[in-house]
Formats: sequence, C-alpha cells, structure tokens
Amino acid sequence: MAETVVEEETKTSSAVDVPWNVVVHNDPVNLTAYVTRVFQKVFGYSKTRAEKHMLEVHNLGRSIVWTGARERAEAYVEQLHGYLLLSTLEKSV
Repeated sequence: MAETVVEEETKTSSAVDVPWNVVVHNDPVNLTAYVTRVFQKVFGYSKTRAEKHMLEVHNLGRSIVWTGARERAEAYVEQLHGYLLLSTLEKSV
C-alpha cells in the first residue's frame, strides 16, 4: 500500500499580490474641471473627492487616485490614457 505524502503549500509573495497604485501626474494641457470630471466618471468619485485628487495633481504634481489589484490598476491607467491624462502604475509601498 502506497503511503500518502501531504505537502504543505507555501504562499510566495509575487508582484501580482502587491497592491498597485494608479498615479495621475500634472500636465499643462488639461483643465482642472476636466480632470475632476474624468475622476468622477472613471472612479465614480463624488465631486468633492475628485476635486481633492485634482488639487493634489495640480499642487503636488501627482496624486495616487486608486490602489488595488494590478489587473484593475492597469485597466484604470488605460482608461485615463483614453481621456489623455498622464498616468502611471507603481507598486504600493
């Protein structure tokens, strides 16, 4: 009779497991009202929250507008590029 061997599965951390940030960067082209509307449309943010992020972009040069799974973050970056907003993806620290 064969002996059953049970192996423990160990979870290794990978780039997929790490939360990812969607970062929007300041640009000299888009108007602040437009950026606010895009944040409302793409992320479903209230006007107040969208304005907060828009002001961070305008005053600080960038804002982390969303954090989560890489696949979703990549989709958000692609959407923002469709609205001509300069955005990138970075690992959350």
